[in-house]
Amino acid sequence: PHKGVNPDEVVAIGAAIQAGVLQGDVKDVLLLDVTPLSLGIETLGGVFTRIIDRNTTIPTKKSQVFSTAEDSQNAVTIRVFQGEREMAADNKMLGQFDLMGIPPAPRGMPQIEVTFDIDANGIVNVSAKDKATGKEQQIRIQASGGLSEADIEKMVKDAEANAEADKKRREAVTAKNEADGLVHSTEKALAEHGSKVAESERRAIEDAVSDLKEALKGDDAEAIKAKTHTLAQAS
Repeated sequence: PHKGVNPDEVVAIGAAIQAGVLQGDVKDVLLLDVTPLSLGIETLGGVFTRIIDRNTTIPTKKSQVFSTAEDSQNAVTIRVFQGEREMAADNKMLGQFDLMGIPPAPRGMPQIEVTFDIDANGIVNVSAKDKATGKEQQIRIQASGGLSEADIEKMVKDAEANAEADKKRREAVTAKNEADGLVHSTEKALAEHGSKVAESERRAIEDAVSDLKEALKGDDAEAIKAKTHTLAQAS
């Protein structure tokens, strides 16, 4: 029923962390006539997804559409980061906010448009809008010298020094996200149309699903990719 992983699948944002979210906990950020560091958000698996790249001339505005990581997920937490590392936790967090009231839908269906809008004074407005309902939340981040030139230089050098290891970590997370998506869609397809599939084929698909689930318990990206490929072929 399901042919492989769609490479254009939208990046998902994890479910909102309800407890202990410090609303409007915003750090200052230094912006000159260009963005000294990349700006973006944390997406599924802790990855830093850039929205505005380093050295972009301001004023500037850029949007990207994301989706949900779980079925019937009714909220997303938008965590804003600045830096050059591949994983969000290794960058500087600038603030976070929740977009609530997303109508129940299968994961990957809702369209959440995240927009970064930087004015000439270097003030960053980050908004998230649910395209189905028009609901929107935003945060303003003031540019008043939170990072010195030395801080910025250190962060850039740090990213260069860790580039290889970071790339591997990001690839491992991406492999896991894709595998998890394929397991989810295959199980759903089997539940809906499994009775129409020949017993031997169904068993092959179920075996491939369980092998991939087993691989997902570990962190071996190559094993996960191989089992993902096997399941894609089987289904």
